Amino acid sequence: MMSIYAFAEMEGGRARRIYASCRYPSRQEGNLLLDFDGEVNLRHANELPLHLKDFYALVAIRPSHILASRDVFGGKPLYYNPFELTFSSFKGYFDGDFVELLPGEVLKLDYSGDIIERKRYTFEDVFNLYASEIDEEEFSERFIETLTKLKPEGCIAFSGGIDSSLLASIYDLDLISVTASHREEEWLRECGRLMGKDVEIKRFGMDEVEEVLPQLLNTIETTDALQVSIALPIYLAIEFSKNLGYSSIVFGQGADELFGGYMRYVTLSRTELRDSLIEDVRNIGVKNLVRDTKIAYSFETKLMAPYLHWDLIELALRLPVELKVRKVNGEVVRKYILRKVAMDFLPKEIVGKDKRAIQYSTGAAEILKKLARSEGMKLQDYLKNLKEKI
Repeated sequence: MMSIYAFAEMEGGRARRIYASCRYPSRQEGNLLLDFDGEVNLRHANELPLHLKDFYALVAIRPSHILASRDVFGGKPLYYNPFELTFSSFKGYFDGDFVELLPGEVLKLDYSGDIIERKRYTFEDVFNLYASEIDEEEFSERFIETLTKLKPEGCIAFSGGIDSSLLASIYDLDLISVTASHREEEWLRECGRLMGKDVEIKRFGMDEVEEVLPQLLNTIETTDALQVSIALPIYLAIEFSKNLGYSSIVFGQGADELFGGYMRYVTLSRTELRDSLIEDVRNIGVKNLVRDTKIAYSFETKLMAPYLHWDLIELALRLPVELKVRKVNGEVVRKYILRKVAMDFLPKEIVGKDKRAIQYSTGAAEILKKLARSEGMKLQDYLKNLKEKI
């Protein structure tokens, strides 16, 4: 299940030899272990989070030290034990203590495990929150231009909502879905019909959830009920894509945070809304992407999120909040700008449809609650009890 992992053979308190390897989608280039598709210039080692404009985690085994770093979102997980000089993408790899490398951190350890240098860069160091605002026309043009230039591979995790539907209209990729809901399955098929596309759908039920749940808990390394409820359909979708032969999968992550998709945004003032949107974008790595990335790692699958391309994040941060959450004909429209852009690509039935969160629309949350009730427990207690038994 490891993606990046390395450990030292210690002798007299110092590393005598380093053993290291990677599994897809991470890669190894000589003594560099990384989950990042671009080129890495280690001449910029002290400022990597400023130069690598993407989500990444890396470990570089250098002649005088070991370098480790993550992007400012912390979108790719990385943990280490400085006393044993051990590094891994998963906490479960460690027998004893470990430390999580912080988002935006650059760490240099000597071969005794002592810190040579430690720096940390923030979200604000990379993204200018005070850049001039952009108007609707310029945003729409640059948004579609940037999305079109991206070349994602594999299949699209299709939910029938505007986020994945817009991606499905731009990219000529197969569409796959998982759900426990007959009602959602009907909408997915109707949505595919409206778009002139086929959707490969897998229905899941309580038995399958009960079977995969222990492995899911081990993979995402948390028993938090909300995290597990969201992770379950993502896990099943990636597993389904893998079984169909895909090694990459495209998700619509980031659209809610970037363009104002959550219901809680509706009641906020302009200032509160702007602050909340920025905070949600800032935390998208540690709250969402680490969870999803670990699932993708477990299936050796590349997870791709076009909305979270660095240029699109910068673009979205320049949008006035009125173009994200807006009152139209007396009703508050979330993701207003995304729906406006999508009118040129999608049928109006899809553009105007509000989708519930993935854990509810797929029925995953309800199945988890039923499993807990069958044991006479609340969901949180059920998950903790199950984890203790694994």
